[in-house]
Amino acid sequence: MSDVKRVAILGAESSGKSTLAHALAFQYNTLWVPEYLREFVDIHARVPDESDQYGIARTQMEREDAACAKASRFLFCDTTPLMTGVYSRWYWGRVDAQLALLERRHDYAFTLVTALDSPWQADGLQRESEQVRQCVHALLIENLQQRAIPYLLVSGSLHQRVLQAGRLINPA
Repeated sequence: MSDVKRVAILGAESSGKSTLAHALAFQYNTLWVPEYLREFVDIHARVPDESDQYGIARTQMEREDAACAKASRFLFCDTTPLMTGVYSRWYWGRVDAQLALLERRHDYAFTLVTALDSPWQADGLQRESEQVRQCVHALLIENLQQRAIPYLLVSGSLHQRVLQAGRLINPA
């Protein structure tokens, strides 16, 4: 059994998840798992459809599991199947059974949620709009609260977010 603590970094599009995951991995001299969805969009030159959601979440988990074996102390996870489920609810009004099983596996030592205090930026096919970002953020918070998953909303500059996360995951 690994003593690596997994840290879920969740948030709506264009909220700084990847930047924070990378910065935290650097700060703690460990690994982070990039969001597979970005790679999927680049490879397929399209946004995913409903039938792609389980495969995206499964690949994310496989990469996370592989990285956990090489990480030290912490593994920073830029999104999780829970976030894939949130997007499935937003776009299709449901989560298929296989994805729902992965989504329930939210077994992270800590969950960080990135605040919407940075400007929304378009990013090719992957990002839709500021309005969608706000709606997805609200759905994420509602999902975490309904499931009683504790989380820390990190806000401000990257430096401030790293400090806030550090106080939670590595208190002095």
